[in-house]
Amino acid sequence: MNAQGRLISRFLEDLPAGKLEWIGLRPARKVAMVSVEKTIAIADRGLQGDRRLEGSKGSARQVSIISVEFIRAIADNLGVAHIPVDILRRNLLVSGINLNALRHQYFQIGSAVFQATAQCHPCSRMETALGKGGLVAMLGYGGLCAKILESGEISCGDEVVYLPPSQYQERQLSLY
Repeated sequence: MNAQGRLISRFLEDLPAGKLEWIGLRPARKVAMVSVEKTIAIADRGLQGDRRLEGSKGSARQVSIISVEFIRAIADNLGVAHIPVDILRRNLLVSGINLNALRHQYFQIGSAVFQATAQCHPCSRMETALGKGGLVAMLGYGGLCAKILESGEISCGDEVVYLPPSQYQERQLSLY
């Protein structure tokens, strides 16, 4: 964890848990997403059934996450009532948790453990998917990229729980 992550982690003790609302897999580039109720998050690889699974091992972009709250902000920026989550091309939709607070932090969904690595900036395809102004509407609301640290099953309805660095380190020690 970097210095910024360590600093922020001191203030996250009372971060309320969120909820995993939706899981989407991208079988290939530019192909429609497939919505599933559950999948396996595979450490250092990606989500079972997603094209990122075949990408670079250890990539910091194994999973992309966006929140219901961010999608509402994007819709407001565009002046529309609703945006279907699948057109945003993110893997996981969560609610009820401050997604930006998780940047550089450890968190658990189901039995899998993740570390948020960076903001997930919108690509130019969002201009086509959302219409003119789509990319600008998403700036700051594109969600987060994460890597999978511990494999496990994730399911819609699972809690999204912040793991303090000390708790994650204890988990690691207990594995040996």
